[in-house]
Amino acid sequence: MSDRPPVDEHPSWAALVPGGAQPWKTLSSRVLVEGFRVVLEDRVQTPSGAEVVYQYRPRGPRAMFVLPVTPGGEAVLIRQYRYPLQATVWEVVAGGVERGEDLLTAAARELAEEVGGVAAEWLPLPGFYPQPSISGVIFYPLLALGVTLGDTAHEDSEVIERVTVPLAEAYRMLEAGEIQDGASSLTLWHARRHLEERGLL
Repeated sequence: MSDRPPVDEHPSWAALVPGGAQPWKTLSSRVLVEGFRVVLEDRVQTPSGAEVVYQYRPRGPRAMFVLPVTPGGEAVLIRQYRYPLQATVWEVVAGGVERGEDLLTAAARELAEEVGGVAAEWLPLPGFYPQPSISGVIFYPLLALGVTLGDTAHEDSEVIERVTVPLAEAYRMLEAGEIQDGASSLTLWHARRHLEERGLL
């Protein structure tokens, strides 16, 4: 088994780039928040000629989402405390891509850190924009198969519980609305076809 994902990417990933024609004209731009999560405020002109002020996170930040599945056909989920929600929610493995880091290498790193996992096989899933009205962040999901579990390496700020459940239970939870993190839900949704084709679900 290898902790290095394959070179392959999902065909949709290449399309997650700026388009050609830009119907809005940027008149001015300033940084409202600097640091890890940059926020800009632009004054723009729309095609109708109206001028509006728009606050948003620009393109650049990326994150990986991973649904780990063990050789026995179990999903490895996490329950993580999220401070903005003041709640603990069900999620798949996820984390940011560090500057200069390869997308697939980031996925393997997050799998190891959050659940102590090493995958035998990786399947890339369609990428997506989680909040396109206010953010240029891009999410890249993958399905990790044949995952063996070991020791985790959580950050000091993380409150994470690793939970292994049968795949059928994970999808029952999805359909019942118990997995309330949108990106985790979409990762599970995209993974379903692959799991069914392999007779795992």
